[in-house]
Amino acid sequence: MTWQTVIGLEIHVQLSTKSKLFSGASTGFGAEPNTHVDLVDMGLPGVLPVPNKDAFLKAIRFGLATNAEINQVSSFDRKNYFYPDLPKGYQITQMAMPIVGKGSIKIFANGEEKIINITRAHLEEDAGKSVHDLFDGETGIDLNRAGTPLLEIVSEPEIANAKEAVAYFKAIRQIVTFLDICDGVMAEGSMRCDVNVSMKKVDDSELGTRAEIKNINSFKFIERAIAFEIDRQTKILESGGSVVQETRLYDSVKNETRSMRSKEEANDYRYFPEPDLLPVVISDKELEEIRLSLPELPEQKEKRYINEVKLEESEARIIASSKTMANMFEEACLKTDDSSLVARWLVGEVSALLNKDNIEIDESKLTSNNFAVLIERISDKTISGKIAKSVLEEIWESGNDVDAIINDKGLVQIQDESLLENIAKKIIEDNPAQVNAYKAGKDRLFGFFVGQVMKETQGKANPQSVNEILKKLLK
Repeated sequence: MTWQTVIGLEIHVQLSTKSKLFSGASTGFGAEPNTHVDLVDMGLPGVLPVPNKDAFLKAIRFGLATNAEINQVSSFDRKNYFYPDLPKGYQITQMAMPIVGKGSIKIFANGEEKIINITRAHLEEDAGKSVHDLFDGETGIDLNRAGTPLLEIVSEPEIANAKEAVAYFKAIRQIVTFLDICDGVMAEGSMRCDVNVSMKKVDDSELGTRAEIKNINSFKFIERAIAFEIDRQTKILESGGSVVQETRLYDSVKNETRSMRSKEEANDYRYFPEPDLLPVVISDKELEEIRLSLPELPEQKEKRYINEVKLEESEARIIASSKTMANMFEEACLKTDDSSLVARWLVGEVSALLNKDNIEIDESKLTSNNFAVLIERISDKTISGKIAKSVLEEIWESGNDVDAIINDKGLVQIQDESLLENIAKKIIEDNPAQVNAYKAGKDRLFGFFVGQVMKETQGKANPQSVNEILKKLLK
């Protein structure tokens, strides 16, 4: 029997505000446990929450960037459940009146473009963190994260496979980083998602029973968790069983999903309007000011690169896919008139290193300034392309300054044509058989002579000069 996969994502984006959603405590990452906590985060009796305006402004920026409905009147609700790192016994979230309504986002997956609709994006506070590895046989509670502002972005169940799910997550990350509303560092929990997976018969109009896989914070793990879950559910259905609605976790070590608990329904949380907070009203003036402050977004940047900078569509898509890479491209283009050279290095050598190490560009040691200087040294012929590749690899490993690497290793390109001509003459004298064969019509041997000169100069010779000199001497 043919089964159709239906996937929906709930992406939690940690907004880059300086303070928490309802308190003045810092949102800084990496502090000692329970040092970024105040009375509101601790849920002590009598304390009252105060909404963080910046969180609303950032949420609205996301809504406008995804052509979503903006609810100028939004409100908060209580979501009631007990968890050790949720001191109040409830979470303040937006259920009935979220700040962002229906929107959409374009993804590119499996060689095709597709529109994924967004159901809503709402503000809510994060919970704290349970720590299991500090005390023998005991669990510690760190409330530093409690109250951190989150924007939960809920997709429609329109994602058909793991590749599309990853592309959707990447597209959301791309937008929130370009908007400067989130740093997108998944390793620090700035973005994570819950993945809902269900299977149905191709001709069925109703969706199948879904399983929710919680808190995945890696593109690779999203793809693997979905693949495992599709296989698990398909085997259950093919054997005549029924999929249980439940919440599951993904174990990246064993590459499997495991049951955590039965899946709750909305009424299990006893949602009701938050009595300590009034509805928040965004004026027309404020909304227009936010709209006018939006930066150039990835899709706009990609079109500009194609139409104005004259990049190939594939190059423009890759460069515009990352704010860091786009910044590298634009800063390097200030150092040279050859934008195609900059694009080739980003899409070629830099992307190859990213793929080899399986990292994002903002996780690497390459900076916009270092990359721009590297391109400048290629353009002004200080170093050859071959040498530049070795310099890039050194930067990749050490993060050292481009000029320092060139000077310390003596990599400056040889421009002295008389010196190059003397080297070329000696190579021609030492290889009479190859000279005779070349002059007899074996044109491919020209590359042999070029290679010998480059070898003799340890790759420092100017390739253009070498070609011109050899053509003259081998007439």
